[in-house]
This record gives sequence, C-alpha cells and structure tokens, in this order.
Amino acid sequence: MLKTGFKKTLRSNQITPIKQSIYAIGLAICLALISGILSSIVLADSSHAALVAIIVFLITLWTNEGLPLGVVSLLPLILFPAFGILDLKPTSSNYSNPVIFLFLGGFMLAIAVQKTGLHQFVAQAMLPKRVQTVRGVIFSLGLVSALLSALLSNTTTALLLLPIALILSDERTFQARFVLAIAYGSSIGGIITPIGTPPNLILMGFIESQGLPSITFVNWMFLTAPLAIVMLFIMPWILAIGLPQKHNSFAIESDKKPLNKEQRKLAFLLGSLALLLLLNSAIEPWYSGLGLDEKLIMLGFGLLLFLPGMNFLKWQDTKSIPYEIIFLFGAGFSIANAVMDSGLAQVIAINLQLFSNLPAIVIILLVAVLITFSTEVTSNTALISLALPIIYSLGEIANIDSKLILMVATICGSYAFMLPIATPPNAIAISSGVLKIKEMMKLGLVFNVLSIILTTFIAWFFWQQFI
Repeated sequence: MLKTGFKKTLRSNQITPIKQSIYAIGLAICLALISGILSSIVLADSSHAALVAIIVFLITLWTNEGLPLGVVSLLPLILFPAFGILDLKPTSSNYSNPVIFLFLGGFMLAIAVQKTGLHQFVAQAMLPKRVQTVRGVIFSLGLVSALLSALLSNTTTALLLLPIALILSDERTFQARFVLAIAYGSSIGGIITPIGTPPNLILMGFIESQGLPSITFVNWMFLTAPLAIVMLFIMPWILAIGLPQKHNSFAIESDKKPLNKEQRKLAFLLGSLALLLLLNSAIEPWYSGLGLDEKLIMLGFGLLLFLPGMNFLKWQDTKSIPYEIIFLFGAGFSIANAVMDSGLAQVIAINLQLFSNLPAIVIILLVAVLITFSTEVTSNTALISLALPIIYSLGEIANIDSKLILMVATICGSYAFMLPIATPPNAIAISSGVLKIKEMMKLGLVFNVLSIILTTFIAWFFWQQFI
C-alpha cells in the first residue's frame, strides 16, 4: 500500500508533455526578451534589436522542441511583418527559394531508393562485408559521403545515402550516429573541390569579381584535402563516444542477391543522374560544364519517378517527404534576407573593423568563430554571399592576404555542425526522424570547436605558404 501511494505521488509530480512545452516556450520568450534588451543597448536601431530577439526565440524553440520543427519554421512569416522587420511578401518568397526544389527532387529519389530496397544493395557494395565496430561503420559512411560530396553536391550525397544509415541498426541511438556520419561526412568532403558545395563556387566568383588571381581546381584540392582528411579521421572517435563498440546488427549480409528489374531500372536512372551532374559541373579553366541548373536536374529526375513505365512512386508516397525541413530552410533564407535588408549586416561589418589592429592570426581565428556560429542560424550559402564582401574589407584594412581570409570564411561556412538550419546535410539528418536536435547540438559543438582550431591552424601554417 505504501508502494502504491509512493507511485501515485511520483506520477502526480511528473512533468506532462503539455507542461514541458509550456516551459520550453516560456524559456524561449524569456531569452528573447533578455537578448532584445541587451541588443537595444548596443544597437541604435530598434528593428535590429527586435531581429536579434526573434532569432534567439526561434533558435531556442528549435533546440528545446517546445513546438514542432515545422511550426517554429513558419513563425518568421508572422513575426517579421509584425515587428516591422520584413514585409510578408519578401518573407514568404524565401519559402519558395530555388534550393527548396532541389530538396524536393532529392527526397523523391531517396524515397524511391528506400521503396525498391536498392539502398541495401548499395550498402553491401559500400561497406566491408563484416563491420563489427561503431567506429568502423562511422568511418566507412563518412568516407564514402566525403568522396561523393567532393564531386556531387553535399546535399545530393546526403539525400541519397541517408536510407543506408537507417538499415544498419534497429536501435535509434546507433541510427542517429550513422545519420550524423553521413551528414558530417558530406559537409567535410564538400570543401575538397570547388564544386562540392555552393559557398565554394560563391568564393570563386567573388575572387574573380575582385580581380584577384583565381585558385585552380588542383590547387584548391591541394589546400583543402589535409583539413578534410584530419576531420574524417577525428569524426569516428567523437561520434562513437558513449556507445558500445560491438553490435551484431552492424553486419552486412555477405551473399549479395542480384538486382531485380525495378532496382536495375532505378540504378540506371541514378547513374544517369550522377553522370549528368558530373558533366554539368564546371572545372575552370579547363571545362565550363553544361550550364544546366542543378536544382532543375534534381527536380526533373524526381518527377521522372512518377512517369508511366517508371512507376517508382505514386503521389501518396510524397507524404513521406519531410516538409518541415523545407519550411526550416525557408526560415533560414528569411533570416538571411532580414539581416541584409534591415542593415544589421552593415552594422556588423563596421563593428568588425574595430578588430583590424589585432594580430593577423587572431583576426583569422575571430573570422572562423564568427562565420561558424553565424552559419548555425542561417543558410551557409546566403551567409557566405553576405559575409565575403565584409570579410574582404576587413582583410584589406588589417593587411591580411585577401584570398587567405576569404578561404577561411568560406570553409567555416560549410563546417557548422550544431543546428539543422546551418547546412543542407544537417537538415537532411534531422529529417530522418531518428536524431534529436539536442544530440546534434552537443556533438556539433565539439566539431565546431575542432574545425575552428584546425582551419585556423592550417590556414596560418599551410595555406599562407601556397595560396
């Protein structure tokens, strides 16, 4: 009887999901108010302080899951117009950004791969026949992701490899780490070539626009490969923390079954897609590519899956598309748009000039920190487009080699690992449903700090000699 009464007391004292949600929303409001008040002291424009408060509010709700991810991602549509930061029309246009259609096509292809079981065959071909340790699986997934991301976009790579991470174990904890291995591997490998991720291409275009000597394809790989290799070898040790090293479900069936008709047809389609993406990629100055829009290529191949004769997908299958991730990227583009249009970016640029008298290595470290953590709250593509002119001006004032400091900023734009909004692979990892944002934040913070230190070190002692 005493035990029964004790259990009732425990149950009555438990925090219900409703109370947890209320507490989480209350915390977000409190932090937003505090940050808004502090920002109003530093920033003269009240709209800038309001924007900072809203960003803090959104980040807090994304991380403590006080509201569903998709709901939080739609809040800029209400908050930006309500506080006079950005009107509804320019805010809503960010939710139909062309990048979103690349995601739609990629998600369709990923659903088809999973539906036909082709990912199981790919897993057999990719991974060793008998992988028995967590680190071995993580390293294998990360390495394949990195190599593919060097040639294809990191978004495409993460989308196509995600189903493989989910079949290697039935336990959510292991699945979450494997999904992160693909996401982080895609981001790590994306810097190896100029075509691996959009920020790289933006940098190449900016260098050309400023009349600076261009970085050749081979020289780019020579500069970035050491950083990517070190990160790839560190990744398995960090992602395996807290997990038992051996698990039977890591085994991949060694006796491969031949592909059936549907799988062969889909494999041919994916091979054609990969070939088209490679032919479309420019390798300046030797090859200018086909000039096609990669977003339209991905969406086009996704829609091909519905055609008669293909019949890989029916419209009902699109219910599996994680639309909350699409809303998440709309929110990220909206934040970047608001920061630029409100003038907050110019204020940041002016304040950065105060650090121009610091030693060069300290400035490089500060740029790495600023870009890495700024990217966490907005699209890396949008941020790099915004940040490069600011960083270029800072480098000229501080008398630092322009290409060196621009390279640091661009690489750090891809090396943000904490939040789903930071990079497309991060968002794709969250879309799997097996990974919590809190878990990504904890592990991602470690990777952020490591990438900042390594990028600064390699930039100062290696890039400076050859760039």
